[in-house]
Amino acid sequence: MLENIKVEDIMFLDIETVPQESTFENVSDEMQLLWQKKSEYFRGDDETAADVYGRAGIYAEFGKIVCISVGVVSARGGKRIFRVKSFAGDNEKVLLEDFGHMLSQFARDMHKNICGHNAKEFDFPYIARRMLINGVKLPAILDVAGKKPWEVKFLDTMDMWKFGDYKHYTSLNLLTTIFNIPSPKDDIDGSQVASVFYEENDVERIARYCEKDVLATAQLFLRFKGDDLIDEDAVEHA
Repeated sequence: MLENIKVEDIMFLDIETVPQESTFENVSDEMQLLWQKKSEYFRGDDETAADVYGRAGIYAEFGKIVCISVGVVSARGGKRIFRVKSFAGDNEKVLLEDFGHMLSQFARDMHKNICGHNAKEFDFPYIARRMLINGVKLPAILDVAGKKPWEVKFLDTMDMWKFGDYKHYTSLNLLTTIFNIPSPKDDIDGSQVASVFYEENDVERIARYCEKDVLATAQLFLRFKGDDLIDEDAVEHA
């Protein structure tokens, strides 16, 4: 139950991903064939594998992570502070190594949890898969193989909202709107991340967008607990 989970024991996170290459033509011949086979399941009759390559970023086998943003809540002078930090850039292995080291340090305490929105289905497994692909050691909190359900320290605000309804998807933007939380979608959205990365080379813009999602997820968790929101002036960037 949420009242038994201290918000200070949670690391909130969000990731931004893009296709591994800027265009389908830059993909190796072998991976082009594999993408053609993969995309058969969702592309239209009049679409080619190249036409739908923009969707490659949502699959860990065909995409890569360009930003992981994290946030933690702490208390200072009787006031809640939200500290947010991003690991971003075009060197995915370095990004994952830096994030993995930080996550391992945070999760040394068995009471610590990680939380995202739709993170059980996307963020957590995506990070773990890309770590394995890049030869990065999995932090213990992500290495869930063989663990019992109560040993897995994954929290998911979308899962909380489902109340057991396995078919129900609700976007973070919709939930922040109905709970009167400032929207994180005031600049770009997920569909624009690849163009901002490959065409504008603006990783900082992606990181700012990702950090807003992290804050929104933390605010949503606090709403679910019936707690007050974090003040805008209480957000600190590491």
